[in-house]
Amino acid sequence: MNTPKVTPKDFFIWAGAMIALYSSVFAFIALLFQYIDYAYPDVLSYSYVDPFSGGIRIAMATLIVMVPVAILLLRFIRKDIVADAMKAEIWIRRWILVLTIFIAGFAAVGDLITLINYFLGGDITTRFVLKVAVLLLVALAVFLHFLADLRGYWNQYPQYARMVGWGAGVAVLLAIVAGFFIMGSPTQIRLYRFDTQKVSDLQNIQYQIVNFWQQKEKLPATLSEVADPISGNTIPVDPQGGAYRYEVTGAMSFKLCATFNADSKDVNTGRSVPIAAPYPVKGTGIEDTWQHGSGEKCFERTIDPERYPPFNKNVSPAK
Repeated sequence: MNTPKVTPKDFFIWAGAMIALYSSVFAFIALLFQYIDYAYPDVLSYSYVDPFSGGIRIAMATLIVMVPVAILLLRFIRKDIVADAMKAEIWIRRWILVLTIFIAGFAAVGDLITLINYFLGGDITTRFVLKVAVLLLVALAVFLHFLADLRGYWNQYPQYARMVGWGAGVAVLLAIVAGFFIMGSPTQIRLYRFDTQKVSDLQNIQYQIVNFWQQKEKLPATLSEVADPISGNTIPVDPQGGAYRYEVTGAMSFKLCATFNADSKDVNTGRSVPIAAPYPVKGTGIEDTWQHGSGEKCFERTIDPERYPPFNKNVSPAK
């Protein structure tokens, strides 16, 4: 029996299907890892946490695009094999199936080695065990599926192949839907980003007011006094078309006000809504000075002359 030749169409369809499939599997694992991190945050981690769930968004976007692509290409390959049984013997198919089985099996073995290593080191947490379980289950599922495909099982029992396909599709769909419950709708995220920009603007204005006081030892009567075209100081404007409010409340005290879209602390989930730095100091109970609720919020500030002493006016300008 002659081995069928691989046409350019066969090569690129198989290559595209595997790229889409691998991307989908990696994105699915990454998305579940993000959910585990959200449910079981690491109390020992002080690294920056993306307030806009960037990792969840990219994983969801990858799944939304790549899963349908993988399904369509694999279905096209399946129909091609049904029409011409010799297509099941082309070298690219067998090489890709064996390579996928090898990668999945190696990932499962490596996952178990990592689990045992951490167990012997006494560093086992719920967060870690769940991630190990996710990786192991996905790797085993891929391994068994393609091993069965290599042995022709799905060709003999196409009804089971359809059941597996529907099951995988439902799992991916549930994972995507869960992402919207965690990070919110695109409209909500945009409102959070507006609030982040507003806090950043208020921090900028506050800095300019303090700098003004250090130079002149008095507070500006209005924000327009702070603007300086020579130094490039400009007063930020509310990105939603409103206006920031400034009011002098004492010789060295003032308040800045803005209208926010959301509370900076989601009381239902305990998740911090995106706000600009600085963040709360973990473990100290100190609240972030830029925490805010929805609606108008005023931040009262008093300049400490010991921390922000006036600039020395006796220094003559350079000649």
